[in-house]
Amino acid sequence: MRDPYAVLGVAKDAGSKEIKKAYRKLARDLHPDLHPGDAKAEDRFKEVAAAYDLLSDAEKKARYDRGEIDASGAPKAERRFYRDFAEAEPGNRYTDPGQFFRDFEGTDIFAELFRGKRREARTRGMDVRQEIEVDFLDAVNGATREMVLPDGRKVKVTIPPGTEDGQILRLRGQGIPGAGGSAGDLHLEVKVRPDPQMRREGSDIYADLPISLPEAVLGGKIEVATTDGPVSLTIPRGSNSGMRLRVRGKGAPHSGGGPRGDFYVTLQVILPERIDPELERFVREWAERHSYRVRHR
Repeated sequence: MRDPYAVLGVAKDAGSKEIKKAYRKLARDLHPDLHPGDAKAEDRFKEVAAAYDLLSDAEKKARYDRGEIDASGAPKAERRFYRDFAEAEPGNRYTDPGQFFRDFEGTDIFAELFRGKRREARTRGMDVRQEIEVDFLDAVNGATREMVLPDGRKVKVTIPPGTEDGQILRLRGQGIPGAGGSAGDLHLEVKVRPDPQMRREGSDIYADLPISLPEAVLGGKIEVATTDGPVSLTIPRGSNSGMRLRVRGKGAPHSGGGPRGDFYVTLQVILPERIDPELERFVREWAERHSYRVRHR
C-alpha cells in the first residue's frame, strides 16, 4: 500500500483538519455511486478510505510517523540488537566486537533477534453486495429502514430523498470483518417497487388522473395526491383525455440535491358506467343541433 500522505495528497506535517478536508474531497469525487462499474475508481476510493483510517487516528498516525507500522497499519519487525546496544548504559555497551558474539554462544541468535510478540498482518475485510427493496414513495421522499444481514445482524439503512432504482448505497464497516483490520463495506443496490398510479422519469413524476364528464366539460378544481402531499388542481373547461397538466415542484428531489422536479398528470375522461335515458336524450338533441368532427379523412 502506498504512503497514506501521498494517497491523500497532503504533507507529512498536515494537521487533522487538512487531512479531513483532503479525504472528503477525494471521497466525494471517487464515490462508487458516481462511478458505477468502474473498478479502478472503486479501488482508489478504498485506498483513500484506508489512508484516512490510519491518519485520522492520532495513535496510528504517530506510530506510522515513527516507523513502527506500515501504511496498512501492520507493525514492522523490531530491530532489537542495535536498539538494545544503543540504549544501554555506557558501562554496559560492547567495547570488544568479539565479546558481542561470544555473549550469544549456546543461544539461537536469530530467535533472539526476532524475539518479542509475533505480529500478524492486519487485513481489511471484504465488501458485501446486497439488494434492498423500498416503496416508490420512500425512494422519492426518503426513509429509514431496518434490514437483517446474512449473518443475522440488524442495521438501520437511511434511504436518501430522490433515491433511484439501481442506485448503490454504501454502509461503511458493515461488510465482512477483517483479520485484525477494519471490516469491509456493505453495498446495497436499491430496488424500487413500482407504484400503481405513478411513474418516475428522472426527477419528474407522471400519473394518470381520471375526471368525470361534467369536470371535463365545465372544468373546476379537484384535489390531486402528489409525492409531496395533496394539491388543488384546476381542470380547464373543455378538457379532453390525454391533456397533460403540470404541477411545479411536486416531483422527486434531485438525488444530488437541489429543488424537486415537477408532477405531471394526464387527464382521462371517464363516462358513467351506465348511460341513463336523460343523458342519452340530451346528447342526441345536442348532436342534432351541432356538428363537429373528431376524425379527419
